Amino acid sequence: MENTLLQTLAADRVSPFHCIYPMHLSKKSKVLTFNFCKGNYFIKSKTQHDSCLVLNSADRVLSGTSWYCLFRQYYRDLGRYITYYPVLKRAWEQLKTFLQQRCPRMIASLKEGATELELNNIEAQINGSLPNDYRCSYRIHNGQKLVIPGLMGSMSLSNHYRSEVLLDIETAGGGFQQRKGMRHCLPLTFCFHTGLSQYMALESAEGRHKFESFYPCPDQTAQDPSAINMFITGSSFLDWFTTYIHNVVSGDFPIIRDQIFRYVHDKGCVATTDDITVSVSTSFLPELSSVHPPHFFFTYRVRIEMSSKASPEAACQLDSRYWKITTSDGNVEEVQGPGVVGEFPVMRPGKVHEYSSCTTFSTHSEYMEGHYTFHRLANKEEVFQVAIPRFHMVCPSYREPAGRTKTSSNYMSHLDDNGEEDCDGDSDSSAT
Repeated sequence: MENTLLQTLAADRVSPFHCIYPMHLSKKSKVLTFNFCKGNYFIKSKTQHDSCLVLNSADRVLSGTSWYCLFRQYYRDLGRYITYYPVLKRAWEQLKTFLQQRCPRMIASLKEGATELELNNIEAQINGSLPNDYRCSYRIHNGQKLVIPGLMGSMSLSNHYRSEVLLDIETAGGGFQQRKGMRHCLPLTFCFHTGLSQYMALESAEGRHKFESFYPCPDQTAQDPSAINMFITGSSFLDWFTTYIHNVVSGDFPIIRDQIFRYVHDKGCVATTDDITVSVSTSFLPELSSVHPPHFFFTYRVRIEMSSKASPEAACQLDSRYWKITTSDGNVEEVQGPGVVGEFPVMRPGKVHEYSSCTTFSTHSEYMEGHYTFHRLANKEEVFQVAIPRFHMVCPSYREPAGRTKTSSNYMSHLDDNGEEDCDGDSDSSAT
């Protein structure tokens, strides 16, 4: 079958063909499908049901060689990654297409792929092995330049800003950790403003699983100052990277000021009262959270929109807010106050008002719901309520260092005393 494929390539056939090409990768045989269509070669993994462009006519013209020689050269260079390449190549292409349309300046920050020699040199430097999914992705793009905004998401509050850069392999190798509490950990991202990084564990050690990604979180109650708790962000590099890219290109993360903000929106978290629709998205901030003592920090972004089909007489102004907060241990707290983040937005047909605020809890999950009180501009005596849908905030999975003694806590949930004002600022926005 290999000879059939290579003979076809050597003959430079341009009519469509389809063949099954077994390639022996590591100790198992992976069956791949190669398709030639409209002058392009595609590769599909039978096990992962994904495909991507491998070679196109432009590649062949630039190479000045036959399909046979080009394919053989290509496979010699990247053949070891054939299990991961279709998925990662497609993810990168989808991301770049999205960025070109929504965040074009990020495209210029992406670096060309690393070479096998460069990856091998990093392995020698850290005296460890990089997983093949990581190596494969870095053959496509070697992270990004150390610029803002970072490719791996941003977050902004009144006095807090985070933007995570996807580190290139050289910078990551320089930040490889061997200190107690972080042994065998390679940084994946870095934020200039907070010093925050996500890491990948290259070995199973100190309570971590091999190749999982995480945010480190110092244990503030442990006697050992090197004790590190971990908020888990992925079971492997492939899982971590492709999940994030899916959330970006599917529109789950909003684009604000040409940056990717990692707010998660539950599509069911929408409530409409007459002509006004309220939706809420949330985000967990690991850099402001801790496992011990339990302190979980969330930010939420509220979008208030009046239908463009509403009559001009429906124009109204927000007067106050009411929140009911319920934690996973059954504690209920009610908060009410004037306006939202110190503002009293006026809503007219077609107008959108968005604002961000934050809250902290000591339990692993909680939810909030409530309503806004408005009055009509044409008649201040006409007062009505607009429902805020219930939205959940759930702490990501976390892991404690090996050998830590379990402790209990009586910490109570907490919403800022004035409800929202202290947590907001730079992330407010209003649009018409």
